[in-house]
Amino acid sequence: MTAASAPPGRRGRALLLHGWSDPVVLGVVLAALASGFGQFGAVAALGDVARSFGRLTHGATLADRAGLSGTELGLGLAVLRLASLGGLPLSGLADRIGRRTVLLATVAVGLALTSAAALSPGYWWFVAIFAFGRPFLSATNALAGVMAGEQTASNARAKAVAFVAAGYGVGAGLTAIVHSLFSSALGFRGVFALALVPLALLPLVARWVSEPDRFAVAVAARDRPRPVLGAVGPRFRRRLGLLLALAFAISFITGPANSFIFLYAQNVVHLSGVATAAMVAAAGVTGLTGLLVGRWMADRAGRRSTTVVGVVATAAFGVLAYSGTRPALVAGYVLGVLSGSLLAPAIGSMVVELFPTGVRASVAGWWLVAGVLGASVGLVVFGAVADVGNRFGRAAALTFLPAAALVALCWLLPETRAREPEDLWPDP
Repeated sequence: MTAASAPPGRRGRALLLHGWSDPVVLGVVLAALASGFGQFGAVAALGDVARSFGRLTHGATLADRAGLSGTELGLGLAVLRLASLGGLPLSGLADRIGRRTVLLATVAVGLALTSAAALSPGYWWFVAIFAFGRPFLSATNALAGVMAGEQTASNARAKAVAFVAAGYGVGAGLTAIVHSLFSSALGFRGVFALALVPLALLPLVARWVSEPDRFAVAVAARDRPRPVLGAVGPRFRRRLGLLLALAFAISFITGPANSFIFLYAQNVVHLSGVATAAMVAAAGVTGLTGLLVGRWMADRAGRRSTTVVGVVATAAFGVLAYSGTRPALVAGYVLGVLSGSLLAPAIGSMVVELFPTGVRASVAGWWLVAGVLGASVGLVVFGAVADVGNRFGRAAALTFLPAAALVALCWLLPETRAREPEDLWPDP
C-alpha cells in the first residue's frame, strides 16, 4: 500500500503500510527464521548433548542409555523454557527505543550466545549459555509478529503474521534436518556453531527491516509508556488479562502435547524411526496447510471464530494422539499440527489489533510470559497424571480438554477482522 491509500493514523496523518510479501515484512520473517533455527537446536541435538556430557553403559535405565538421567535432562529443559521469561523486558524495550533496533539487537545477541554453546565444557555450562541466549531469540520472534502486523493493513495482516509463523517453523525444521543428516559429522557442537551463518547474514537482513510507520506516528504523538517493566495502561488491562488467559490455556495444551510426543512414540507405542520421520514430514505439509487455511478463515470467519476452532481441534487431536494406538498417534499428531497452525494467524493478528502502538510490544512480551508459564504447568500436570499407571490417554484428556474450555474467553474480546488498531483505540 502507499501512504495515499493507507488508513489515517493518530492525529490524522496517513500511515505508510505495505503488502504481506514486501521486503520490510520479509526482513522480519527472516529474523523469525533465524530465531527458530537457534531456539530449536537444544531439542534437536539433546541426544548428542547427553551422550557428550554423560556416560553411556549397557544398563536399562534412561541414564544408562542416554548418558544423563531423565531428571537432569528435564531440569535442563525446564531452565531453558523458563529462561524465555526474559523476553518480556526485552520486548518492552521496543515500545521505548524502537522495534527495528531491538529486533536486530536481540537476534544478534541470541545467535551469538547460541553459537557460544558449542564451546560448553559440561552439560550445565551448556544449559546456562543456551539459557542466556533463549530470551533474546524469544523476544525476536515476538517482535517479528508485532512488526509484521504493524507494517500491514487489516486485509494483509493475517497473511503477514502467518508468513512470520512459517519462517519460524522453517528455521526450526532446518535445525532438525541438519542434525538428522549430519549429526555424525558435526555433532552437537557443529550444529550450534552453524548459528554463526545467519548471524553473518544479519547485515543483509537489516537492509530490509524498517521501523513501522505506526511506531513513528506514536513517537511523534508522545504516546509512549512510562519506563516500567512491560507497562500497560489501566484501560488496556482487561483485554490484556483475557488475552493472557488464552495464551496460558493454549500453551497448557501445546506444551505437553508437543514435548512428550516423541517419547510416547518411541517408548510406549514403539513407532519405528522411519515411520516417525514420515510422520514429521507429513506434519510439515499439514502445518503449512493450516497456516494458509487459518489466514483465510481469520479474514473471513473472523479472528475469534478461527481461534476457537483451532484451540478445540488442537485439544481433541492431542487426546487422539495419546489414545494408545499407532494410527491414532500419527493421525492425532499430523492433524494437531494442522489445527495449531490454523489458529496462529488469528491469535497473532489479535495481539496486534487489540492494543495501541505504545504498548503493543509490551503486550507481546506478556503473551510470551503467559505461554511459558502455561506450558510449564501443563508439563507438570500431564507428567503427574501419566505417571499413574503410565496412562497417557487419561493424562491428555484431563489436561487438554479442560484447558480448551477457556477459549470461550474469546467472545469477551471484540472482533478485530477488517478493522485497524486505530479504529479500536481512537484518540481520546
